[in-house]
Amino acid sequence: MYKPDLTRADVTPEAAWLNRRQLIAALGAGSVAGASLSFAARAQEALEPNTWEQITGYNNFYEFGTGKTDPAQYAGEMVTDPWTVTVDGLVDNPGEYSLAELIGDIPTEERIYRFRCVEAWSMVIPWNGFELNRLLAKVGVQEGARHVAFETAVLPEVMPGVNYPILDWPYREGLRLDEAMHPLTIMATGIYGRPIPNQNGAPMRLVVPWKYGFKSIKSIVRISLVAEEPFATWNQSQPSEYGYYANVNPEVDHPRWSQASERVIGSGLFARRQDTLMFNGYADQVASLYEGMDLTEKF
Repeated sequence: MYKPDLTRADVTPEAAWLNRRQLIAALGAGSVAGASLSFAARAQEALEPNTWEQITGYNNFYEFGTGKTDPAQYAGEMVTDPWTVTVDGLVDNPGEYSLAELIGDIPTEERIYRFRCVEAWSMVIPWNGFELNRLLAKVGVQEGARHVAFETAVLPEVMPGVNYPILDWPYREGLRLDEAMHPLTIMATGIYGRPIPNQNGAPMRLVVPWKYGFKSIKSIVRISLVAEEPFATWNQSQPSEYGYYANVNPEVDHPRWSQASERVIGSGLFARRQDTLMFNGYADQVASLYEGMDLTEKF
């Protein structure tokens, strides 16, 4: 059994709510669950999470505005209960599900992940959620499905940003099926053991820790299994700047800035930038997904 090397009591008081025995109990004692836990544990290392205030107060969520503090200021009016998610495409069990129907019987766990924005800043976030592959297994993936497409809510009455043509609303993203099925890919429903705040993507968002943050779509209302590469908002808006894959890669710069280093949120005004790691530090777990691909072309 995995013995954790994370000392949360020394990191921040906010992480003390969960102990490892609870996590293992939630996952179950089976061999598949044990393998999943071991896989996730290797990715967590001794990461030091950012504070609740940093994680919830510094966000990109253009539906609420383009400023980093706009989501925290304006997202509070969004009602996330009840919440409906449409599942369609190449699935055995399509339909419109309440969130409780869709995920209520899937146990959650804690995942402490690095989070790297394409704007070259980073955090470490203690998510609560579940592996996306569990949800996909529940709805039944049909032969021929090669990608998973996602869509964010559009609520003009509470999302001031969607009243402006900043992007082609609704916000949409996608993953190749093997990326979606990977054990590191999760659907997050909480942070620090609390329900995920609206500004961070309540009630459910995607988290893919080896990709730039814009891939981790928030406030999901549609999940579609499709054969062809789906529409992805930033990639379609500015394809020369934002690739469909969006893997963190310090060797491939954004056209307007370097990706070789990053500013760590919470490190202080005069702190030195941190070197960016290939696949955001998860290369050992995910590099095999892209074997034989030219990552300067498929960026």
